[in-house]
Amino acid sequence: MTSDIKRHIKELISGSENSEVEFKSAKGGLPESFWETFSAFANTNGGIIVLGIKEKNGIFMPDGLNKQQIDTYKKRFWDCAHNKEKVSATMLAERDVYETDIDGNFVLLFRIPRASYDIRPVYLTRNPFGNTFKRNHEGDYHCTDSEIRQMFADAHHATLPFDNQILPNYSMNDIDVATLKGYRQRFMLRKDNHPWNELDDFNFLCKIGAYRVDRENGQEGFTRAGILMFGKTESITDQVCCPWYFVDYQEKLSNNTNERWSDRIYADGSWNANLYQFFFKVYNKLSQTLPAPFLLNGIERTEETSAHIAIREALVNCIVHCNYAEQGNILIVREKDKITFRNPGRMLISVDDFYVGSQSVCRNPIIQKFFIQLGYGEKAGSGADYIVKGAIDNKWHIPALVEHVQPDTVSLYLYLNDANDTSYDANNTSYDANDTSYDANDTSYDANDTSSNEHGQRLTKETLINRVLEICEDWITIDEISEKTGKSRQYLRGRIIPEMLKLGLLEKQYPDASTSPNQKYRKKQ
Repeated sequence: MTSDIKRHIKELISGSENSEVEFKSAKGGLPESFWETFSAFANTNGGIIVLGIKEKNGIFMPDGLNKQQIDTYKKRFWDCAHNKEKVSATMLAERDVYETDIDGNFVLLFRIPRASYDIRPVYLTRNPFGNTFKRNHEGDYHCTDSEIRQMFADAHHATLPFDNQILPNYSMNDIDVATLKGYRQRFMLRKDNHPWNELDDFNFLCKIGAYRVDRENGQEGFTRAGILMFGKTESITDQVCCPWYFVDYQEKLSNNTNERWSDRIYADGSWNANLYQFFFKVYNKLSQTLPAPFLLNGIERTEETSAHIAIREALVNCIVHCNYAEQGNILIVREKDKITFRNPGRMLISVDDFYVGSQSVCRNPIIQKFFIQLGYGEKAGSGADYIVKGAIDNKWHIPALVEHVQPDTVSLYLYLNDANDTSYDANNTSYDANDTSYDANDTSYDANDTSSNEHGQRLTKETLINRVLEICEDWITIDEISEKTGKSRQYLRGRIIPEMLKLGLLEKQYPDASTSPNQKYRKKQ
């Protein structure tokens, strides 16, 4: 284990700082900036702090700390970590703090996990305002008061989700009749013998959660979810509900570079722009642009490909995970080579957890239930599986899910180009200059992945998993696994490795730095 730590630290030093790795000189003691980075990593995506490394002319080298200094800093850290006057949450366990020497120079490595949504914000002193940090590509930055308040709101999500809050003074007059009629028709076609089909409109809305009674205080009324899904536009954008609400679909398929878009769906006053209407308008548009549109029987689909399912799940995912309390808007952009699904807010789970499907925390669980009643959306955390499967079945590049800060947004990029087209730049997100997180070099992915191994033999999935287990007796990088199996790193990273992690067959060397370029895997001990 010690040799692994030494090797990892040397790999870090030979690289450079990034959004998930920070080196800090400690010649003069435990630096105060350590705690700012601690807070920033915890409130963003986690990361690694290496204490005892200085930078000179762009080169990182050890401070020359001795064992006594390291012991002093370690004690100082644990004293402060358990002191609420210093930091609001400890989070780290003994296994997250390593000490080792590199050629006689001692260093301390701290693995800071991404804090779960229910303990964010992680802040310094007892006052979060002015003492809470996040991480961006430039380093640590002070969170704004609105960012801090949103993190506190997220922390209480389990108690009362934003979409389940009761809105005062709303009535059936705020419900769009055509929307409710359309929803009930789809509900009836899917569940023709369901007892709710016999109810009047108001009682039906009560049953599905669009209207509820608070048993503790006796308050009753339409939920925010009910108005967002079924409401009239002006009722949704009222100050009481979601004043910043705006939904936007842009189609950019024209060869005319002077056109900002070739088609657009947005709240222009000609329709009630609630979530139900927006979903079906956009879904039908996206479906029609696919190579093989599904067939219709009345208003319901009779044939649907994995491509349609992937797009549908991505669209539902965008809607149910949107933070409607924040400024910003849902934006769906259809371009020739990709579809972008963007929503304000950040995820309540990590990107890795989203792909692995190990847990699912929906920001808007009532809205999610509305879609589930129609057979859309997945509550068990397998929505990502359908999205990735659609890409694999259609030989597209693996979708990329990216979290942004300043402002907080989440973007899902569904690439439509042939994964074997190595001339395609999957990092081309020209309308978002700040999005540089997708690996443009990952262009060799074969979605069906029927490539041969190094001996020219084709591997079944089961054989490949067994082969990976044989290879991973000790810690090994994904590039090494790719070399030994003859499979592309994109296929391994997008499908095989996440599945093996989910099944408990593999473990990560750096579990709290999942996107580290130095990540390694081994057979679960």
